[in-house]
Amino acid sequence: DRRMNRLPGFLLLTGVSLGAASQEKDAEARESGRDDTRSPWAFGVGAIVSDSPYAGERSRVIPVPVVSYQGERFFIRGVSIGYQLFKDDAIQLDLLGKYRFAAFEVDDLGASELASNGIDPRLLEDRDGGVDLGFGMKWTGVAGELDFELLADATNTSGGQEVKLEYSYPISFGLGRLSPSTGITWMSQDLANYTFGTLDSEVARGVVDYRPGSTTIPQVGLSFAHPLSRKWFFFGAVRYAALPDKVRQSPLIEDGVDGESSLLLFFTRGL
Repeated sequence: DRRMNRLPGFLLLTGVSLGAASQEKDAEARESGRDDTRSPWAFGVGAIVSDSPYAGERSRVIPVPVVSYQGERFFIRGVSIGYQLFKDDAIQLDLLGKYRFAAFEVDDLGASELASNGIDPRLLEDRDGGVDLGFGMKWTGVAGELDFELLADATNTSGGQEVKLEYSYPISFGLGRLSPSTGITWMSQDLANYTFGTLDSEVARGVVDYRPGSTTIPQVGLSFAHPLSRKWFFFGAVRYAALPDKVRQSPLIEDGVDGESSLLLFFTRGL
């Protein structure tokens, strides 16, 4: 499905993670004293509302199936799988594998908007998805939570790397948790050029040669997690990513766009 394949161009930018809900759910269960761990599996459905910085893409609403599994060490969290290498009261270290969705499908872009940027869409290629492998570390303390990820393209789609750092401060409201956050995503030259620039094969066909180089994208967010019953769980998040000048100047980006925002809402049910 092309719509599902396009899904997280904005997830790439904002760091919205389906896995965050699984982690929030575990935290809520521990803090409330409820036993929600009888089954390691949870299934659900949600929706993502996003704008897009790419020329002519506009806003869209996309339904999202959600699957999570938390074993003793192995876990599935949305588009991520992982293996827990170490965990104590403050630090967790994981091996991670993540599917990176396509940044865009050419058919989803606007021909007139691209033309105003000097681009003939017939000369462009889709930006395909791939698989990233790497490490994740989470620190939890009285001052909040710090998440770090180091990922590298394992399928040679872009050949690039990505580093994410996010700080959040969960605030409890009864059984619910409100978590304001801020963070940055660093994209290597290869990854940023593939995502926001033009390819060698496109340049050979006459497309303008544009390569932003390595870039850092700051973002802010707010998430809310709440158990609705013994098995049902709600999670919502809003994020905004501010695009740096060298990304905004790409001919693939909508003229006048300064950033990208997204809203994620979903419900899960444990077995």
